[in-house]
Amino acid sequence: MSGSRPRPGARDLRWLTGRSRQASFAPYPERSAAGQDRGISMRLVPYLGIVISCLARLCLAQDSPGSAAAAAPHLTVLRARALIDGTGGQPRLKPEILIRGNRIAEVTTAGAHSPPPGAEVIDLGGATLLPGLIDCHTHIFLQGEVPAAGGYDVQLLKFPASYRVVRATLAARRALEQGFTTLRDVETEGAGFGDVGIKRAIEEGYIPGPRLYVSTRSISTTGGYVLEGYAPEIEVPKGAQIVDGPVEARKAAREQLDHGADWIKVYMTHRSWVDEQGALVSQPTLTVEELRAIVDETHGWRRRVACHAYNGIGLQRALDGGCDSIEHGLELTDAQIAQMVRQGTWLVPTLSVYYYDLDPPDTPTGKRDRKRVAVHGVSFQKALRAGVKIAFGTDAGGFPWSEPLAQEFAREIEFGMTPMQAIRSATSRGAELLGRSGELGVVAPGAYADVIAVAGDPLADVNELKNVGFVMKDGVVFKSTSKSPGK
Repeated sequence: MSGSRPRPGARDLRWLTGRSRQASFAPYPERSAAGQDRGISMRLVPYLGIVISCLARLCLAQDSPGSAAAAAPHLTVLRARALIDGTGGQPRLKPEILIRGNRIAEVTTAGAHSPPPGAEVIDLGGATLLPGLIDCHTHIFLQGEVPAAGGYDVQLLKFPASYRVVRATLAARRALEQGFTTLRDVETEGAGFGDVGIKRAIEEGYIPGPRLYVSTRSISTTGGYVLEGYAPEIEVPKGAQIVDGPVEARKAAREQLDHGADWIKVYMTHRSWVDEQGALVSQPTLTVEELRAIVDETHGWRRRVACHAYNGIGLQRALDGGCDSIEHGLELTDAQIAQMVRQGTWLVPTLSVYYYDLDPPDTPTGKRDRKRVAVHGVSFQKALRAGVKIAFGTDAGGFPWSEPLAQEFAREIEFGMTPMQAIRSATSRGAELLGRSGELGVVAPGAYADVIAVAGDPLADVNELKNVGFVMKDGVVFKSTSKSPGK
């Protein structure tokens, strides 16, 4: 299952730097005005070295069987000014976190007792500690739908699969550098099962990245997920696996689950536009019967279903078909909100992405873009007041990965969340959506040692979360600025 420890024989990224507990990587490449990353080809060279070094270490391992298993778990103590533990409780002052291997063993107050003999003590001074953040809606295989650079189409039509894999690898690293230690990545957008490979490479220690919960190809219907504007006789790539009828729908779910999907992503709406009365209209895709076949199959595998749904008929079918989370939910009726509360359906709103690349206001698509923004915030406010379960999601990949994922926090607060609620949406609430409560999204005994730090107080200024200076994932320090945060 995603987020589990690497299986026996898995590689440990700590050896890359020759230091016991810190992995270090080159900064994310800068983006030019044209939207292209500079120096990508040169950045491939270190990955070749990683593979070669891994092979060498495998050979050495043959000479000393069992030595790794005999080693005692590394002990680490983290100290800082304050701790926001992800549960929604008041911040703890002068926390001391004891980490044994990749798990948190104890959370106490500094000075309560001496660190265990041999423990590595990391004192972050005036910083604030938090659980590693969770983004429940990303697309690591997309690099921003920038119209000037060809938009969505060019990524499916002109980017080779190998190129997309490299950039997905960089996106995963970028997320980790920003303090997001877990991602639910909701489809590869035409890159097949590439996310399963990225997830495996991270788990086995070949590349840095967050814990990934992947959705592989996603599912839509004929006419429901196509590149727009091409002659009908031209066969163009599709961003999703196309099904028609409950039998095909169930078969697609089985195939994706069998090939490693942690979640099944279903597009319940596709195109949207503003009608003559000024209302937002969205094209529905799957029927309730088709969706129920997917949900039944997926739940049988003890997995869950995420439904992309803007509004209207398609969103109603998503709820009636039993999906576990509504993605976007631009325009929710009062009745739909009540149904979500009754059913325990999650909302992952992805507010910020709809403020990117709006078309001119006097065009049909520009009117659509502005209508989406206008109704979205209102729906979020109503859902929040009604008690709908809300998890943090950015739709990163819909905007460039060079942008801060943490911008979403400010939008959540703008539309009614308190800073603590916003932080919880990206910590313990995100873990709850993923079915990993107590293991992810909290700083508590038994949880994975995914811990980040910022210099200031994010409850006073949530934009502090745009500048994460310390990142630990699985007990390993992946980022620590030369000047520790808060010092």
